[in-house]
Amino acid sequence: MKDVFLLYDTCCFFEIVILNYFMSQTGCDMIFCSLNGKPVKTTEGYSVNVDISLKDIDMEQVRSFIVPGGDISLIDTDKVWAYLQELRHRQTLTGGICAGVDLLEHAGILDGIKSTHSIDLDIVNDQHVITAQANAYVDFAIEIAKDLELFEDEADLQETVDFWKYHKRAQ
Repeated sequence: MKDVFLLYDTCCFFEIVILNYFMSQTGCDMIFCSLNGKPVKTTEGYSVNVDISLKDIDMEQVRSFIVPGGDISLIDTDKVWAYLQELRHRQTLTGGICAGVDLLEHAGILDGIKSTHSIDLDIVNDQHVITAQANAYVDFAIEIAKDLELFEDEADLQETVDFWKYHKRAQ
């Protein structure tokens, strides 16, 4: 199963880097996609080559779908909304952070569930939809990793939280 990241010009890469790290360290099959399959330039100035265009991804193979923040006007389209709605219908884990949450809302994904748009929290996980404020990028990564069962056990989870969230040195 694939873990898909929808990248676009001006997306905020820092919001997903820790999650990418968790996934790469646990052997996840990550795919970076863009609407047209062409490279993107992130807000931070990174040029990122993507693996595929969104339309060429087999939805049957998608385990999770992640949307970082940025200027979503570039991806805030009927086609992307329809794609997200189909993923929701399939109960695929969907995550949005910062303006990525706005895209989920525009697509109707947040209708009837709790999110950072409906509750004053930095992160919310409701019915396999994870939403986060931009400042909660560490919590976002941890919550998605928990939902995908990437941690070996509770001790592994706690060690990760201590290191990434509380900056405790590994023993």
